[in-house]
Amino acid sequence: MTREPFRIAFVLLPKFSSLTLSSLVEPLRIANYCDGSQLYQWSYLSVQGDAVPGCSGYNVATTAIKDDSAKDFDAVIICGGWNAERYEEPQLERWLRLVARRNAILGAAEMGAYVLARAGLLSGYAVTIHWHCRNAFKERYTDVDLRDQVFVIDRNRMTCAGGVACLDMMLADIRTRYGRALSDEVAEQVVYLAPRDALEPQRNAHEGGQSAVMVLLKQAVETMEANIERTVRIPEIAHSLGLSQRKLERLFNKHFDCSAVAFYRRVRLQRARVLLTHTDMSVLDISIACGFASSSYFSKSYADEFGMRPRDHRLAWPESDKYPYWPGLHAISGAR
Repeated sequence: MTREPFRIAFVLLPKFSSLTLSSLVEPLRIANYCDGSQLYQWSYLSVQGDAVPGCSGYNVATTAIKDDSAKDFDAVIICGGWNAERYEEPQLERWLRLVARRNAILGAAEMGAYVLARAGLLSGYAVTIHWHCRNAFKERYTDVDLRDQVFVIDRNRMTCAGGVACLDMMLADIRTRYGRALSDEVAEQVVYLAPRDALEPQRNAHEGGQSAVMVLLKQAVETMEANIERTVRIPEIAHSLGLSQRKLERLFNKHFDCSAVAFYRRVRLQRARVLLTHTDMSVLDISIACGFASSSYFSKSYADEFGMRPRDHRLAWPESDKYPYWPGLHAISGAR
């Protein structure tokens, strides 16, 4: 008996991640290859139907979305990258609602969940999004059940954190539709030795094999990340871990090349940057939410860290940057 292929449309937003797209598509191609038949069929779409630029410097040709094509797909997945939180296209949102009326699957990778949420298509659903914008997304869409997972499949919604988490999600889809044997074979073909379950957290999912020192540092960082608005003093963090402040400071200087205070400040500034670029909160409210008692000190710290004042950054990010730059926590050099 001939099976109809499962038809997926990947809607590409500007500055999509090539790793995310490959991790979504390659498992489908390999599933077809291993089975010897066309189990999956996919298309690349965009609003304009032109070549969409990815963040790695190459373009992908797409077909324009049209209202009458809403019936042509069993699933639609939004591939969102930089600036997806500001991507507003009424035509796309209308088309997605047409797709939803057919009870087709709607999905999103990386930051594509912003597009579905803006269209009102995630209300009441369990979803996930890339960890760096999780708090800002939660602040903006309170009617969504946001989970800290690599991917979430809830009824006819499927969302993932992006990157290789897409591989985990698509392997799960293959397993559900065509069986574990095929899913395992696809994983072997891409030399992916340990596919993750949906419930795995996005960051530091496995502690096995980590030294006791690295586990302590991880716990210290988690304490900092859990206490942004009401900051915890470094001696308190050290005491909670059974360490002296001096010992904790030595560990941070050895492994992160900075003091614990400097690392904590960067954690708070990273949160501030997400709120600044992903929400409409005022700069004053953001400074308070990120534990800065003085707005002037917040502005100075922000400018020292990211090279421009908060208000300027909100206006500039990221349209003016061909390759947006977002220094991570481990990019500290010296005790800032």
